[in-house]
Formats: sequence, structure tokens, C-alpha cells
Amino acid sequence: MTDAPKPLDIDTVQAFVLVADFASFTRAAEALDTSQAAISLKLKRLEERLGYRLLERTPRHVRLSPQGERFIVAARALLNAHERALADLGSHASRRLVIGISDHVAGPDLPSWLSRLAAYDPLVILEVRIASSRDLVGAFDRNELDAVIVRNEGDRQDGEVLAVERFGWFAAPGWQHSPGTPLRMATMAAPCGVRQLATQALDAARIDWAEVFVGGGVMAVGAAVSAGLGVAALAHRVAPAGAVEVSGQYGLPALPVSEVVLYSRISDTRSRETLRALSATFRGVLQR
Repeated sequence: MTDAPKPLDIDTVQAFVLVADFASFTRAAEALDTSQAAISLKLKRLEERLGYRLLERTPRHVRLSPQGERFIVAARALLNAHERALADLGSHASRRLVIGISDHVAGPDLPSWLSRLAAYDPLVILEVRIASSRDLVGAFDRNELDAVIVRNEGDRQDGEVLAVERFGWFAAPGWQHSPGTPLRMATMAAPCGVRQLATQALDAARIDWAEVFVGGGVMAVGAAVSAGLGVAALAHRVAPAGAVEVSGQYGLPALPVSEVVLYSRISDTRSRETLRALSATFRGVLQR
């Protein structure tokens, strides 16, 4: 009579899924609050248990092997079943997290972030508010939000810096600025901190400017840029597809870097784990 197969370790399977989702041992280690060495050991043991490689690793890339592509479907199902079993026992009840994310931070990657978070914690009820950094910090200080991920626009030192991002001046490929005329700008409405950052830089460089489009969000500003209405100050990551950086072409001033900061008052263990996974996801995209 042959021995029954040894059960898979849930923590090891979770480590594998996070490495696959983040394409990074570093980000997975951050999400699980452990070391890269510990994650590597878990993956080695899982691969030995299964008898095949799950990941293909190079110094710069981590991706699923063909066997890993097949196994991850079962791995996600196992993790979801585990979470729901714990919920039925009353140890992992559904939780609501109310998180604010700055519009300039969210950008086009928000859907993938939310997808990863849902896969990590299928029982979380996530309420996300998108607004300006200043408004979100105010709401956080009024205890209206559990956590916020925003751009640091003041002197506060009580947040966790997730990344530092570069800004540039972006315009449509065919856009042109006529010398001697005010720089045509697409911006978000005041009191947007990025708008203030951009206009202060222009004023310090003695460059006349005029708003030709005021949008209610980064997507609207990006659409105005793509339409050729004007130039906009944007983080490189959120600039619309096809837009070009025109600072050198028109002698526009360099823009300061911006810190992306997490503020949180979450205290329960499972919610802190979920937020740590979200933070690791943001780092993975913001720092690339």
C-alpha cells in the first residue's frame, strides 16, 4: 500500500502565488513581512514537493514556467477555499477596508492592483475613494478612511514612503508651442498639489502660462493631452499612451520628484496583512 501524498502547505502556496503576481521575490517578501531568503526556501520546497519547476528566474525577471501556468489556477482555488473555510469557522469574517488613493497615484494600473488584492484576500470588502491627496489626507485625519495612499504635499513624517516618482511635461506628438505666447496647459482643478508644483516651477522660470483645460481627474487631463489641447505635468507612469516628454524641446523647467506615502490606522492582523500586500503591489509598479 503506497503512502498518501503529503498535503500542500498553505503558506508555501500563498508565497508562490504572490511571487507570480508581483513577478518579484522582493515584493512577495514585503507582502508577507518576511525575507527573500525565506520566500526562496518556500518555493524550493514547493517545487520539490510537486516535482517540477514553477518559476523561471533570471537576474532581472521572474515568470511562470509552463507547469507553473497550470498549477497557479489550482493554487488560487486552494487559497480561496482555505479563506472561506476559515470564514465559516468564524476566524476570518468578511471585513471592510475604506482606502483612499490619490488620483495621480492610481493611474492606469488600478485595475491590476485591485485584481491582485482580491486574489490575495477574497473576503475583504474594499471601498476605494479616488480624490486629491489633500482631500484624502483631510478625510483620513477626520477618521473617515482606514488608510490612504497619497503624494506627500506637506511636512508630515508619520507615513510610510512607498516610492519616489519623477514628473515631466507631456504633450501629444504633434503638439507645438508658439514662442512668445503663454504655455497652454491642461491641469486638474486647484487645490491639486501637482498643479501647484507645476505652476510654481513655471513662475520661478519666468515662463508665462495659461490654462486651456481643467479636468476632474488624471484620465481627463491625459485625454486633453492626447487631443493636443496643451501640455501637462504628469508622473511618467500615468502619462497617456503615445504622449511625449517635451521639457527639453521647449526649455521647460525640471519638476521635483514626489514621494508616494501610505498613512494607516489599521490595527487588526488580517487587515494589516491585506494592506501590506497592497503596499507591496504599489511599490512594484511605482518603482519600476
